[in-house]
Amino acid sequence: MIPEGASYYLSWRLAVEANNVRAWRTVPSQCLRYVEAYMRGGQYDRDLDLIVDQVLSYIKEIDPSDDGMDAWILDVDDTCISNLLYYREKRYGCDPFDPAGFTAWALKGGCQAIPAVLGLFKNLVQNGFKVFLITGRDQETLGQVTSDNLHDQGFIGYERLILK
Repeated sequence: MIPEGASYYLSWRLAVEANNVRAWRTVPSQCLRYVEAYMRGGQYDRDLDLIVDQVLSYIKEIDPSDDGMDAWILDVDDTCISNLLYYREKRYGCDPFDPAGFTAWALKGGCQAIPAVLGLFKNLVQNGFKVFLITGRDQETLGQVTSDNLHDQGFIGYERLILK
């Protein structure tokens, strides 16, 4: 039995994941409790672990060539490093995105590595892939702090960090 109120959240989530809800600015407020439970209750981490396990299985089937052309691209925000603490203050997306507030958060350089993705990253580097990290963060304002944050969290050995 699905708890009362959860059915709206589950329907909304499915519609977003299927890309049937477009250009949404905020998470509907009636979903706050469910998003928070998902992010902090362990399901988010279990989902990441499952996906990374699938990717690692795929990687085991690849034999990188000696030409140095095998590459992998990873996004930075909420893929390599987490902004969960920032989004907690923004009610997990129920409040509109605040570019100035996000920049102030990112300038602190305190984003934690997402453990499953850090493990994936290290596996890729160890197995000879060139890893490129991409982000929509601004080079001029956030370039150095982002590079330092990634390094501090163990993202060492990537080919290039590409910023906006």
